[in-house]
Amino acid sequence: MNAPTKIAVVALLSLLAAGCAKFSGDGGMAPVTDSVRREIGKDAMKLTSAEDLRRARGRVQALLSESLAEDTAVQIALLNNRGLQAAYNDLGISEAEYVQTSLPPNPAITVGRTFGTGGFVEVGFQLVGNLLAFATLPRRTEIAKREFEEARYRAVATTLSLTVDVRRAYVRAVAAQQRLALLEQSRQTADASARLMKQLGETGAANKLDQGRVSAFYAELSAQVAQARLSVNRERETLNRILGLWGADLDYKLPARLPALPTTPDPLSDVEVEAMRRRVDLIILRYEIVTLAKSVGFVDATRYLSFLELGLGYRNEVETNDAGEQTSKNRYGFELGIVIPIFDTGEARVTTARETYMRAVNRLTERSVNARSEARIAYATYRATHDIARYYQTRIVPLRRQISAEVLLRYNGMLVDVFELLIDERERIAANLGSLDALRDYHLAVADLQAALIVGGTVPPSGVINTTPPPETIPLGF
Repeated sequence: MNAPTKIAVVALLSLLAAGCAKFSGDGGMAPVTDSVRREIGKDAMKLTSAEDLRRARGRVQALLSESLAEDTAVQIALLNNRGLQAAYNDLGISEAEYVQTSLPPNPAITVGRTFGTGGFVEVGFQLVGNLLAFATLPRRTEIAKREFEEARYRAVATTLSLTVDVRRAYVRAVAAQQRLALLEQSRQTADASARLMKQLGETGAANKLDQGRVSAFYAELSAQVAQARLSVNRERETLNRILGLWGADLDYKLPARLPALPTTPDPLSDVEVEAMRRRVDLIILRYEIVTLAKSVGFVDATRYLSFLELGLGYRNEVETNDAGEQTSKNRYGFELGIVIPIFDTGEARVTTARETYMRAVNRLTERSVNARSEARIAYATYRATHDIARYYQTRIVPLRRQISAEVLLRYNGMLVDVFELLIDERERIAANLGSLDALRDYHLAVADLQAALIVGGTVPPSGVINTTPPPETIPLGF
């Protein structure tokens, strides 16, 4: 190989190497952590080593040592949920596929030696490379890069979806615990009334009807307490799963009460605009549409010529005549392999690419309409649940408290009987439980509003088609 040829080969290899993508070093996590920190102010990290696991474990234990707040629970899930770590592994796989796609195809070298009669010996080698793969490398790399960027947004969406699920599970767990405490307190009062009524019955001061009513009321409260205790266990285990906790970590403490209701709800001028700007699922679909548009162009460009292979060969033939003299002949040549589009003209691949592209366009349009509706109803629910919880706290519960005091005063003055007292007690307990449920619904509405504005209900499925040309070839000799 002469000097100019060597220089041309080196220059070509250098140019191809310069176009190859490089691994980011963090599995593509930098944009993910930045987006999560910007949206919710929390730290998301990929655990890739024993040291990372040790640091995350230490931080989780430190956070569990105090009463678990809602934001603390979110941070624990970001550090300890292995399903989330699996999603980050998917992101790393996507980066590896992007890097792999950006690499030029490796050439193949074949070496052979042939023997024949009359002292015939042939030695040859052949260098084969896929010319179409080289020619389409920039386009395929660009598509793979956009797929990798889309995978980053999918990781962001998965992370944000997890945080919303944590908030919902946390609110339900604390509310269930608070409900149990309220019912147990009411049962203690009913237990004292039942014992007093039994003593009065033994002295003849209370009839059997009143004793039966009080005992039935206590029994009903006991059944409600048992149901509430089961609900506490169920909601706490849901929270345990999403936080990734087990063993000694299950001894954490939840606050006794839900956070207080704010005086006024947060005003949002235009929730639809906010959702269109921030929803990660819409960003993913927009990325997918652009990627699919490039894929359609790629498939259309390679419709008829889906494979092109060039082989450069050298062959040395040595023959020995009857006198024992050897003659050597050097032969050079090339071969070209192509696919002849006789039966498969590529129409099916082009149609598939275009239909996939239109499917993504329609999916984005549908998701955009749904996102606007979800944002509107989420904000309406947020405002309504705030007003309902406020009404319970400022109107219904105080009125029930006032009525209970009046009924008790009349009962002590023997102006009403035990039946009316029990009815009032049931209504007072129902009002307190209704107020708690309204407060719980408000905090769940806060989480639902956050989901409607930043992530949506689910992460949209990917519709990107495979753009790698089929490995078909028809070798032609030289």
